Amino acid sequence: MLTTSYAGKEIALTLLVGLAVTVVIGWFFGWWAILPAVIALALLLFYRDPVRRIPEGRGLVLAPADGRIVAIERNLPGPDGQGRWLRIMTFLAVYNVHVNRSPCAGRVRGVEYKPGKFLNALRDEADACNECNTVTLAPAAPLPGPVYVRQIAGALARRIVCTLKEGQDVAAGERIGMIKLGSRTELRLPESDDWDVLVRVGQRVAAGKTVLLRLRTAFPAVSEARRPVEAQVS
Repeated sequence: MLTTSYAGKEIALTLLVGLAVTVVIGWFFGWWAILPAVIALALLLFYRDPVRRIPEGRGLVLAPADGRIVAIERNLPGPDGQGRWLRIMTFLAVYNVHVNRSPCAGRVRGVEYKPGKFLNALRDEADACNECNTVTLAPAAPLPGPVYVRQIAGALARRIVCTLKEGQDVAAGERIGMIKLGSRTELRLPESDDWDVLVRVGQRVAAGKTVLLRLRTAFPAVSEARRPVEAQVS
């Protein structure tokens, strides 16, 4: 799939406006028509949705978003004060693919949208203040759960898309939605001494392709999960 189905109106508008502006500028200014054509092409690239080969194996947790890992936090207190949690945050720049994918197979236990501000997604306050959507997954065995995927809007992103419904089954790497323009995606799941963290802060990852975590007690993991992966982001 070249472009995502989550942005049909935006893609059509970009093509129509880009074509109209290119024709008008070309009529009056000749070669200057290249400029709006290049801008329209850049906008279309933002909505790209490349086909991904999904790693197979028990006990794997995949990246839910393309971008750069900005934080890996372990032994965090749970939202209700119970248990310990692991959180991995990915920042999506404007040039990244913005389609989100499920980090694991499982069943959707909840989808909660919260309106909010549009601060820069890298700011600490964005975590609590920005518009966001949280998907709760009951993962397939042997992964511990629940698993939370949180889509957080940024300064440019003004719309979060999520197609999941409560009770729906999802496959690992399946498309689950999109955040339009620069943003952040957060993955949170129960902490365990059996987690092998296979990425590092600053590493670029690809949704549904890069393995973030491997459960050490699972068998046998795919070869891609045995070492940190420098993903080639499409």
